[in-house]
This record gives sequence, structure tokens and C-alpha cells, in this order.
Amino acid sequence: MDQIQQALMEMASSLNRVIGVTDGQGIVLVASDEQLIGGQDPAVRALLASGDTLATAGNMTYRVTEQNDGNLAICFVEGTDDIARAYVELLSRWMMAEQCKSEERETRQIEHKAMFLKNVLLENELPGDIPLKAREFKIRYAERRVVLLLHFKPEEFKAVLETLEQQFSGRPDDYILPVDEENIVIMIEATDENIEGLDESLLALANILKESAMVDVKIGVSMTASNLTETAKAYQEASIALIVGEIFQGEEMPVMRYERLGLGRLIYQLPITLCELFLREVFEPGTYEALDPVTMGTINKFFENNLNGSETSRQLFVHRNTLVYRLDKVEKITGLDLRNFEDAVLFKLADMVRDYLAYVEDQKAKRQ
Repeated sequence: MDQIQQALMEMASSLNRVIGVTDGQGIVLVASDEQLIGGQDPAVRALLASGDTLATAGNMTYRVTEQNDGNLAICFVEGTDDIARAYVELLSRWMMAEQCKSEERETRQIEHKAMFLKNVLLENELPGDIPLKAREFKIRYAERRVVLLLHFKPEEFKAVLETLEQQFSGRPDDYILPVDEENIVIMIEATDENIEGLDESLLALANILKESAMVDVKIGVSMTASNLTETAKAYQEASIALIVGEIFQGEEMPVMRYERLGLGRLIYQLPITLCELFLREVFEPGTYEALDPVTMGTINKFFENNLNGSETSRQLFVHRNTLVYRLDKVEKITGLDLRNFEDAVLFKLADMVRDYLAYVEDQKAKRQ
């Protein structure tokens, strides 16, 4: 508004008339007569009630202009003659042009800010430049943040982006950054309140996307980054959380948090050759395949219940002797007694390694 006020003052010296602009309530926003600024022009309400876009009242000529944001701007020029009408039309057109310029500048600023943040995440910015550019874009550098990486199908991009913009519209310090047609990053403030309720809020977000946008989204969640530079590492963590979660947690879990990946994160970082060697040492060829689906279901339920046989029998609706029989069968086939903690850990680890190797082979096949 300061720039517009200065421009009006320069115009008025040439026009030799009072000119200005009010809002839809008649409050004078800018005027060549500075005493009018902040006051209310009662003629504006009468003008709007009449439905006219160009009219005179008292010793003023008014022109109603609807701005791009839907708000009204009413230009006024002193006088009721033809010259006043011409001046108010010119003032109205100038105001519209200035608004377009302002919106273009704001759009460019938003785009440059988003590009800067994406470059930070992708480590395309020099660490020493990040605090300086953050200050330039009015981004708090030392703010603690969590990076979320949302993954979905390419055809769902528009629906996901629109829903996210609606959900985060009132949170100016959280940033939505489209990466490509299958991934969107959200950088959120890591306040104590946000972190405490993070699981619930992310599950709620996944449900909203599923219900309103009809999208099954997967969300990878990083650990907390203490400043903007560390969000690059957080982005890698969120990416790993998505991959490891897909391998070991399956389709039923929409949210995967990096710090809760446990053994999966360790296995993902191991060399493929080491994984293959370990798997051959634990399971002789054909032994794992000899475990039928019922037996595997029993093993998984046994692990879910922390090797508690009584609870496993109850949940499977089988007699305890049946459970013992199945576990004995596993021991005969694999040589591992799952009632023994070390053997159970070895089996679980080998089972996860097998899932990881299957994922690697599947990715190779997709790339061919």
C-alpha cells in the first residue's frame, strides 16, 4: 500500500484533484489527501447497494472494481464532470494492473522459495548459503522440522496436492513441495504438540486423502531435523522409511516412521552378497519353501505374541498341543526351535532378509 500511496500522490499533483481507493466497507485505504486515509466514506455503501459500477455522489465520482481475490476496490476522483469519469476509469485500470504485477511478484517469490527448499532437500545448495537464503525468503533457519514424504500413483497427483493445500492452508510455516508426479514432500514444524500427536495426525491425514481424494497414500516420516540444513538428511530418512516400510510392514500400514524401522533399517543397509550368504547359512535350499501357509501363519502369530504359546493358541483357536506340534514341525524342517529366543531371532532375521532380497529382485525386474 505504501507504493500505491506514493504513486497516488504523484498522480494527484498532475491531476489537481483528490483521488483515492476504498475497500468494500468504504474504508479509505489510500488517498492523495492523507487526512482521508482510515476514514469511512458513507457514499460507498449506497453505491454498492444500488448495484452500479460507475456513479457520482456529492462531489465525487466512484468506480467499483472487483479484484482477483474477490474483494472490492472502489476508486474515487474529486468532481462529477466527464474529466472525473475519465480519471476514475484510468485509476481503476491502473489499480487492476498494479494488482496483477503484485500477484506475479508474489507468485515468483513463492516459486523461488519452493525451489530453494527443494534444492536444500536434494543437497543442491551450499551449506554456507542456506542460512543467508533462508533469511532472504523469510524462512526460520533454526526451526526444528520433520520431513514427510507422501507416495501415490501418478494419476492421483492433482487430487493429493489439492487436498494437502486445503489441509495446510492455515499453517504458513509448513511447506508443501511437489517432488515429481508420484511424490510430495511436506516440511512441518516439530513443535512439542505436533510431535506428541504425530501418529494420530498422520493417520488422520491418510484417512482424509482416502475418503475425500480416493487415494491410498504412503507416508514416510523422518526423525527431527534441528535446522534447515539438516532437512536434507531428514528427506533421506523419510525416503528410506517408505522403502523399508514397503518391504517389511506391508500394505496395511500407511505411515512409516524412520526411528521405528528397527531391524528392517539395518538389513536395508547391508550388502546384497552378505544377505544372500546369511540366508543360505540359516535356511538350506528348499527348507523355507517347505513351510506351508498354515505353519507360516502360526509362526507369525507366535512372534506377534512375543513367543507366548498360551496367547498364540488362544488367538489361533487351536489346542496348545497343536501349537507344539506345529513348532516341532518347524524345528524338524529348519533346525530352529522357535521357543528358544536365539533361534527365534535368527529365524525372524532370516525371514526379513528373504523379504528384502525378494524386493531387490522385484525392483530389478521392473527396471528391465
